[in-house]
Amino acid sequence: MTNKSEALKSAESGVRPRLAMTPLRAWAITVLLAVFLFINYADKSLLGLGGSQIIKDLGITAEQYGIIQSAFYWIFAIGAIVLGALSGRVNLRWYLPVLMLVWVATMVPLMGTIGFTGLLVCRLILGFAEGPAYALANHSAQSMFPPEKRALASGVVTAGSSLGPLVMAPILTWIIVQWSWHTAFGVLAVGGIAWALAWLAFGGSSKARKATATSGPEAGAEAEDKRAKAASAEPVHVPYRVLLGTSTVIGIALLNFFSYWSTSLKVAWLPVYLKDGLGYGTIAVGQLVAVPFATAAAFSIGAGFVSNWLYKRGFSRRVSRGYLAGGLVAGSGVAMWAFTVIPAGPSQMVLVTLAFSLNTASIGVGFTALGDLIHSRKRGGIMGGIVAFSSLAGVLSPLLLGFTVGADPTSAAGFEKGFAMVGIMMAVGAVVATFFIRPDKDLLKISAWAEQHGEVGSTEKAA
Repeated sequence: MTNKSEALKSAESGVRPRLAMTPLRAWAITVLLAVFLFINYADKSLLGLGGSQIIKDLGITAEQYGIIQSAFYWIFAIGAIVLGALSGRVNLRWYLPVLMLVWVATMVPLMGTIGFTGLLVCRLILGFAEGPAYALANHSAQSMFPPEKRALASGVVTAGSSLGPLVMAPILTWIIVQWSWHTAFGVLAVGGIAWALAWLAFGGSSKARKATATSGPEAGAEAEDKRAKAASAEPVHVPYRVLLGTSTVIGIALLNFFSYWSTSLKVAWLPVYLKDGLGYGTIAVGQLVAVPFATAAAFSIGAGFVSNWLYKRGFSRRVSRGYLAGGLVAGSGVAMWAFTVIPAGPSQMVLVTLAFSLNTASIGVGFTALGDLIHSRKRGGIMGGIVAFSSLAGVLSPLLLGFTVGADPTSAAGFEKGFAMVGIMMAVGAVVATFFIRPDKDLLKISAWAEQHGEVGSTEKAA
């Protein structure tokens, strides 16, 4: 296969050849991908920040509010699988801004008067379009970096999901207090349009990749294949059925499922819990909600550093990826249970912060294990499938907490019961999931399968 034809394939797939990227450009694009998730999670948090007003304005119950929050995830999984699988076939330069504009389109109706049904439909559509966001951002970032640097790149991208609510929570809360939650959605819509334009301008182009990929003796597919064969950590391209049968993919899927219980509750119910369960004022809630997101951003980048540090110093992937990711989710679960059994105050807020931040730091590390294991052509699809499976927690957790709160005579007691149950489940589930994460063993399994079927280094037979 000629260098030119391989460059054309890379351009069509939307995956940037690593050699076409300078380190500075690769990190600049990684930051832009982090902003992509920044907007994604700022939007998710807004419904929670305006939760009390929305319940009052729409005249709905806590159970109905839980249904609206849950609706976001009803077809989220379908979007994650279907739209995520397209990442290997569609140019991301156009794909990502189109998704962003769909997000914006679902925010526009919320800028005006809307009822329960209208809000429900908007959240359904938004959930479908945002389904593949995390997988696409990580897939794109990991495609530009070698194994020893992927954990940090994923950490930076993951940090964007925490920085969105961190930076925007106080701003959006102020807008809600001064104007309304309708205006806050308008602000995010403008931000989404600005990002789409920025990505089209600076996110790269097919022509640029073609030119770079064909310039120089080491830019072609043959040179890249030689380097891949020389590096034992480079994933082999094998069919989906082989990848889905590995214990690491199963383990990461389970770990992300348990992790997402905390993520979805942080977005959907944490602001309401702080206000109605613990009695904090609206402005104070906006400030307090920012703390777990700030900590999650710092932990995400820090976990990436630690994972890379362990990997470079000879620790196995099971330790540097699996044990680290599993320990973070288990710690999050323990902290969630613990904050329900101590009095309100600074110590409780420390535990609240850990409960809603440690799990976020685990996601980038866990996805790095997938990057070590899975060829770039299959990475987006597998990650999208795992996000889809994890989203089931997003369907269940708002409903569980909503009905637990609604069934108890006092909101505070209902919140305590709900969070305690979720925390215990997360801690136990994380331990079980970590047992399955064995990237080094699965790399050997995949390589053995490829050798047996004559597909080592093949990108055609495994398609």
